[in-house]
Formats: sequence, structure tokens, C-alpha cells
Amino acid sequence: MRRGGMASPCIDVCRYDDSTGWCLGCGMTKPEKKGWKQQPERRDGVLGELPARLATMAGIGKVTGKAARRHKR
Repeated sequence: MRRGGMASPCIDVCRYDDSTGWCLGCGMTKPEKKGWKQQPERRDGVLGELPARLATMAGIGKVTGKAARRHKR
């Protein structure tokens, strides 16, 4: 945990699925990433959605998590 609150789930992949807008690395959207520090009240909700988002993308054949960093589009 970082000082001042919960550590971000971002794993520095920052590649986004065109159809959903979800990051292939962590599952967050660009607005969620930008608001992480400014909107701590939303963090639990965002964190709760990420596993399902990543599973959905993996289920349709997208490479997710740290492996997405090395995978060519």
C-alpha cells in the first residue's frame, strides 16, 4: 500500500481494447486511471470490476495482464 491510500492496480501495460476501452493490463479505463488519486471513494467499486473485465477480454481471445506488454496487436 502506498502512502495516502490504496495502491493502484495499474501494472504499466497501458494498452487499451478498442471495443471496451479497458486496459489489457489491469482492466481500468483511462478515466478510472486518471481519477484514481482524485476519487478514492470509487476505488473499491473499480477494483471489484477488474477481475470480470479481464476475464471477459481473455474469454474473447485478448492477451491480458503482464503478457499483454509483450504481445503484438
